[in-house]
Amino acid sequence: MNRLTIGLKQAGLRLTPQRVAICKILAESKDHPTAMMIYHQLLPQFPTLSLATVYKTLHVLKEMGLVHTLGDAGDGADHFDADLTPHINLVCTRCHRVVDFDETLIHTVQQAVEQRSGYEIQGARIVYYGLCPECRVNGSLSNRESA
Repeated sequence: MNRLTIGLKQAGLRLTPQRVAICKILAESKDHPTAMMIYHQLLPQFPTLSLATVYKTLHVLKEMGLVHTLGDAGDGADHFDADLTPHINLVCTRCHRVVDFDETLIHTVQQAVEQRSGYEIQGARIVYYGLCPECRVNGSLSNRESA
């Protein structure tokens, strides 16, 4: 969380309790939240929080390279990830959940890319789309029931 709040200060933004809370959600979340998810999660704690504050904070963090935008997960909203280490994201095309998938081979791939391209890799985003286990089960049950 410290690198996020330091980044906001470097961008010239005041570290309000709302912005610190946004950074905390990003740093601790494994759910890859959208701006709207963050807004609704913080609204009970900060009733005067504006959606514009959430969007501006996320935009600054993204522009500074402190969070990744995963794009939409089929739900029309950008999902954010503060974990910049190379990892795989799995996106369910039915329920739109985004989860991390840790695979040690990703580091081998990164080393190979660096060696063959000459690039110093500073981050990576690999996204696989499909049906999560819950949606596969629920989908197959509803398919059987309608048959």
